[in-house]
Amino acid sequence: MFTQAPEALARRKPRRRPAPRPAAPAVPWMKGNLPNVQSAAALTLDLDSGAELYAKRADTERPIASISKLAAALVAMDRGLDLTELTTITETDAEVARGGARSRLLTGMTVSNLDLLHAGLLGSDNRAISAMGRALGLSAAEYAREMTKTVRALGLKHTRFREPTGLSRENVSTPRETIAMLSATLAHPTLAGVLGRLEYSAHPVSRPSIPYVNTYKPALRRNTEILGGKTGFNDFARYCLVLCARVDGRKLGLAFLGAEGKLTRFGDFARVADWVVATKPHPKPTPPLGTGMAAAPGAETSR
Repeated sequence: MFTQAPEALARRKPRRRPAPRPAAPAVPWMKGNLPNVQSAAALTLDLDSGAELYAKRADTERPIASISKLAAALVAMDRGLDLTELTTITETDAEVARGGARSRLLTGMTVSNLDLLHAGLLGSDNRAISAMGRALGLSAAEYAREMTKTVRALGLKHTRFREPTGLSRENVSTPRETIAMLSATLAHPTLAGVLGRLEYSAHPVSRPSIPYVNTYKPALRRNTEILGGKTGFNDFARYCLVLCARVDGRKLGLAFLGAEGKLTRFGDFARVADWVVATKPHPKPTPPLGTGMAAAPGAETSR
């Protein structure tokens, strides 16, 4: 049997273990006397008084990605979508959703419109939104126009939609108006019930069930109660989040748009919630919706 000479063994260099990657630096939860929000634009409102607690470019238009689906759900309710009816996923739905996240609603699958509503809002499934539009008798372009009309009726002047799913960079809003859109959605009993759920199972005809987990689940914290919300992401909007939550006994609307990093928006929510609990900021009245001017770049305020 061949064995290496002792001198050869001595010449062998010991194996080097790869150096551990340095941990990402922790983000301080406050900067000055304000929460250290990392998102490009943000707003926290006291929903009982309508007053601002924190603002950062709160009236600047930005792409909002799948937060658009809130308006799609409002149109579905306004037009009387029959939630008990069945709809089959088609190639049209696949084409409308092309370029987005992978869907578990395969072409040829038949599900209830109630399943589509949950898949669209909890799972942010783009094919579900397209299929809901077809169930309403609307093409994707018609659906987007109806969504824009619906938010105009709510007084939202800086929110508009190019298509219904949120894939387009031309689907835009502001932190202030995304909170208003979420509030309108939560005012509808059916939609409030959907948005308040963390989990749901869709039941396609003659297929296994499809479990969905609400995309805002990482925002859950022991010192808050989330009443509803919606996430969004595309390459133009980056990571977005709008929530309605009860924090320290106060009902708040919170929007975080344009965050870099998937978890940053949830970290921003945590930092704002901790700041509210720790400092109990005093709100001041703000202008009516639609009258605010865009904040100067980098502007942050506490009211």
